[in-house]
Amino acid sequence: MDRETEDLEISQLAFDERGLVPVIVQQYDTLEVLMLAWMDQEAIRRTLETGRAWYWSRSRQMYWMKGESSGNIQEVMQLRYDCDGDTLLLSVDQKGPACHTSHRTCFYRTLLPGKVPSTSSRTAATGDMPLS
Repeated sequence: MDRETEDLEISQLAFDERGLVPVIVQQYDTLEVLMLAWMDQEAIRRTLETGRAWYWSRSRQMYWMKGESSGNIQEVMQLRYDCDGDTLLLSVDQKGPACHTSHRTCFYRTLLPGKVPSTSSRTAATGDMPLS
């Protein structure tokens, strides 16, 4: 079998001791990194079955579908795994902001010595000012 096109079963992924695997979420057409979240086998199953992104909340200890309450859903385009099977890359079509702060991406700040953190604008729909 061609190693570059090999498919794994969900159970073959390298989950951590809590049964979780990190998932990098990326806008499918721009390749913008939107967020980092966590999935277990059930969240992956729900994601594949529904075509919407499901995650495991480590703080709330529960499953959540992105956009379930906000409407900022993530339509799944593709789910890939890395060479070690210990990280997922979820390509989505993000509807609205991905970050709970109303920013398009959770990676809107820069941390560099001697530099003021930069912020991107929040979505026009919120009218909020960027965080400083």
